[in-house]
Amino acid sequence: MWLQRSFSLRARARGFHLVTAEVLEQLPELGECRIGLLHLWLQHTSASLTINENADGAVRRDFERFFNQLVPQGQAGYEHDYEGPDDLPAHFKSSLLGCSLSLPVQAGRLALGTWQGIYLGEHRDQGGARRLIATLQGE
Repeated sequence: MWLQRSFSLRARARGFHLVTAEVLEQLPELGECRIGLLHLWLQHTSASLTINENADGAVRRDFERFFNQLVPQGQAGYEHDYEGPDDLPAHFKSSLLGCSLSLPVQAGRLALGTWQGIYLGEHRDQGGARRLIATLQGE
C-alpha cells in the first residue's frame, strides 16, 4: 500500500501543541496497514514537528519556555526581519527541531510509546494553518 495525502492542521498560537489525534483523523487508511511507515512532512520554515510527552501539558509549556530562552526574539544584529521580530527566531527553532517525522506502523496503529505524541511546534506568534504531506507505505 502506498498513500500520499496533503492536509492542513488548524491555526494555533505560538507554542507546542499535541496534534496526534488531528493527524490520525486525516489518515483512516492507517487502520488497514499491518506493518509500515508513516512519513510526515511539514511544508513550512517557521514551525516544526517532534515526538515527546503526550500526557502532561506542562512539558509543552516548558518546551516553549526553553526554546524562547535558547532563541530569544529581538536580538540585535540579524538581517532577516521582513515579517516581524518572531520570524527569524521561528526559522532557527524550526531548523533545530526539524520539519519531518518517520513513524513505524504496527497492526493498524502508530507504534508510539505509551507517553509519546506528535507535537507541532508553532514558532510564530500567529502562524496560521500548517500544511502537511503524509506518506504511508506498508502492507
